[in-house]
Amino acid sequence: MSIDWAALGSVFGVSLAVTVGLVGLFSLGIVGLAKEGATVARTGAYAAFALCAAAVAYGIFLIVN
Repeated sequence: MSIDWAALGSVFGVSLAVTVGLVGLFSLGIVGLAKEGATVARTGAYAAFALCAAAVAYGIFLIVN
């Protein structure tokens, strides 16, 4: 049995980047909701949450299929 270290490193790198990006996007959504009276911030927050939901749904789609 041999380990393909390049493939393992690639999977690790992509997983790390997607995780950091998704957490950052969710954090931006929370910050957008925390701003009071800013309609643009609230709209951006909803867009950020929608993108997070889409990323999670795509991940579930990849796992199921």
